[in-house]
Amino acid sequence: MAPAKHDVVSIADLAPALPAILARADAMKRARHHGDLSRTRPGTNLAMIFEKASTRTRTSFEVAMQDLGGHALYMSSHDLQLGRGETIGDTARVLSRYVDAIAYRAYRSADMRALADAASVPVINALDDREHPCQIVADLLTLFERWRGRFAGRSVAYIGDGNNVLNSLLLGAAIVGLNIVAATPKAYRPPADIVRAAEGWAKRTGSTVRLTESPAEAATGADALYTDVWVSMGDEGEKAAREAAFQGYQVNAALVALASPDVWVLHDLPAHRGQEITDDVMDGPRAAIWDQAENRLHAQKAILEHLLPATPSRGH
Repeated sequence: MAPAKHDVVSIADLAPALPAILARADAMKRARHHGDLSRTRPGTNLAMIFEKASTRTRTSFEVAMQDLGGHALYMSSHDLQLGRGETIGDTARVLSRYVDAIAYRAYRSADMRALADAASVPVINALDDREHPCQIVADLLTLFERWRGRFAGRSVAYIGDGNNVLNSLLLGAAIVGLNIVAATPKAYRPPADIVRAAEGWAKRTGSTVRLTESPAEAATGADALYTDVWVSMGDEGEKAAREAAFQGYQVNAALVALASPDVWVLHDLPAHRGQEITDDVMDGPRAAIWDQAENRLHAQKAILEHLLPATPSRGH
């Protein structure tokens, strides 16, 4: 009997393996920098369905699979029969006969869940409107490197929109025992069920989860500051309202000065310079943003290795 498949629809799906995945990603990164590409999953195939544009997600998944000895197939939803009315479930069933895993970048979390429910191979959330788990594994890896793997007693402050990135960050931080405080306007707070789930993990790991409307309160003493765009893909119709609501939520030199002297600044990119973050901070000595972008590759390699079989099976 085949073992049950393991999806990563939420970053919580990686618990309790997340600390080990971070350690493995760190080791893979150091090995790659010395020329070892860790071809531990030869002959495996990853289908990548993308409904939204991508720079880092697509590139990092394709390179990750190549490093592991496998192959990635990029599929725009407009080029598939999905674009002509085939159901998500039928697409998942067919692809499961060809590949060993599916990465899906979707507009709707309901579609992500439908694909995962129908597929017989692991499904990886490459972003939807509820979570962005692979991004947060890369973010935690960036801090793991700087703090030598020790999250206990550290804190990250998120400043901005209560979006999919914050949802995964709340859960991921709590799972690894990192204190988190999120500063958002009241109308843009993260969903209550995500907050409750994060608080549940925090109780287990001895960390804390806190919400505020004050960027200054969140930033004070923080070991890391994190921000994201104010208008995400799919929210363009709310551009004017969002830009008005987020005035005062910019990560700038004044906000960084409230944090720990050793603070690291994170942004998942792409950035709207001069809006949610200033040039001097983004290009400054406390920014870890470019390592964070690189770490999408190493984090996803570790996730793929965790999910993919060492010896691929061609029978489903």
